[in-house]
Amino acid sequence: MERNSTTVTEFILQGFMGNPTLLFVVFLVMYLFSLIGNLGMVVLIRSSPQLHTPMYLFLTHFSFMDACITSTIAPKMLLNFLVEKKAISYSGCILQFFTFCTFTDVESFILAVMAIDRYVAICKPLSYTVIMSKALCVWLLTGAYVGGITSSLIHTCASLRLSYCGENSVNHFFCDLAALMALACSDTSLNEWLLLTFGILVEASNIVTILTSYGFIITTITRIHSAGGRLKAFSTCASHLTTFALFHGTILFMYFRPSSNFSMDTDKRVAVFYTLVIPVLNPLIYSLRNSEVKDALRKLIRKNINPH
Repeated sequence: MERNSTTVTEFILQGFMGNPTLLFVVFLVMYLFSLIGNLGMVVLIRSSPQLHTPMYLFLTHFSFMDACITSTIAPKMLLNFLVEKKAISYSGCILQFFTFCTFTDVESFILAVMAIDRYVAICKPLSYTVIMSKALCVWLLTGAYVGGITSSLIHTCASLRLSYCGENSVNHFFCDLAALMALACSDTSLNEWLLLTFGILVEASNIVTILTSYGFIITTITRIHSAGGRLKAFSTCASHLTTFALFHGTILFMYFRPSSNFSMDTDKRVAVFYTLVIPVLNPLIYSLRNSEVKDALRKLIRKNINPH
């Protein structure tokens, strides 16, 4: 039965049930840690000459994407804990989805680019500086941004064709496409097809690139005779592998689990993990498990304490 057609000018974000003050404090702390950690990583790499290599250039953009993802979601979510009407305009909702989708897809592509960099560094060390030239790095990063923006534009443009018939209460804490499709009174089959097709395309291309790179890397590492050499080679990849497992594992669970297991309440909990928790963890992963980053941080601290 058709619902009465009403123009929806705003959505109400249901968010989370519970003590709003406690939730506000918890998520505010997570957001601040994410900003400090990721923007701090950008500043550290930019100000440390020893980190001016392709690997850390890509990490700079990766950390910046993490900061952008949390900043797209957290401020509105935090505000909604403090106000009675948790509303977001229709245009604001579409903009939030577009920016979130863009930053997430760009980050996914950058993870693949970082795997290519590790492959060249370990499998072709003598040619590393020649292969990973400044021009190639720029092209790889440009491809990551273009790929992310293109994918996001396709989903966003498709979402604009959806019609809403009065119901505007979104069972989520931000404007995720699945939550918006659940409210639509028009046919969502095209959106579902695009979400599945481009989701598989983006995920498959990046995961295959990463796994293929690490297939060659593992083969090369096993040929290193000294245990110390093998450990050093693997340690340069450990942080990236950990981030890869967290990021893509969460995305695969979020968007590619069987429809019989689909639940918006589960979606909200998982979404917190990849919009706030993972961006908090990533700077820790890259600082605690990377000796070069720790050395650069110690030098920067000593420089600021003893400027002369």
